[in-house]
Amino acid sequence: MVSEKETKMFEDYLATKDLKHSQQRKEILHIFLGIDKHLTANELYMSVQKKYPAIGYATIYRTLKLLCECGLCRELSFEDGTTRYEHLYGHQHHDHLICTKCGRFVEVVDPQIESLQEKLAKQHGFYPQRHRMELYGVCKRCKR
Repeated sequence: MVSEKETKMFEDYLATKDLKHSQQRKEILHIFLGIDKHLTANELYMSVQKKYPAIGYATIYRTLKLLCECGLCRELSFEDGTTRYEHLYGHQHHDHLICTKCGRFVEVVDPQIESLQEKLAKQHGFYPQRHRMELYGVCKRCKR
């Protein structure tokens, strides 16, 4: 579900870049934010095509770039070489568990891990700006 804040955030960003807030961009935004998983550009394209077949792949890709620039999503590149996009706005920081067999992603949050990372940075006089933790392995479904 897309909030008014997300829509306004996107519209404001487009205005600062002197870009038009087209109906196509609006539809892509709504579909992207309505899907709660890490999407590839192609997966988003396929979802958009079901409802709006006139929207092309280049428009999807350019809109994803704008969504990243304005802070509504971010691009993720994992070991499989596939670029995926995840929602950012209103989502707390999280790390990922990634199955190397089926490709399933699990978002995890652990305050102890976050605290340990802060402690390590402080011990070394390091001032982190951002971080990502990815654990690769086999999920319990694939293990069976």
